[in-house]
Amino acid sequence: MIVEDQPLYDPNLLRLIDLGALASPQDDGHPPRILLLYGSLRPQRYLRAAAEEGGRVLRALGCETKIFDPVSLPFPDVVPDSHPKVQELRELALWS
Repeated sequence: MIVEDQPLYDPNLLRLIDLGALASPQDDGHPPRILLLYGSLRPQRYLRAAAEEGGRVLRALGCETKIFDPVSLPFPDVVPDSHPKVQELRELALWS
């Protein structure tokens, strides 16, 4: 079990991201936005735990993160693009 206040990395070994080096010509001043994806649907969800830990590291580096939960996401070309999980994934992709 991973506890939020007990990270699996040493925060003293991280360097902050040089946001200026990442800036694009259309930069709107927000920190880097990272969408974390995993594909495991098993109850243990080890990949989700790995994504959550990656999110903690990225937040410590100054990024904004969101995780997409694939439960109920249909296979490609099975449902219309208006399916709620398809729309959720598209919105998160645009956010990032």
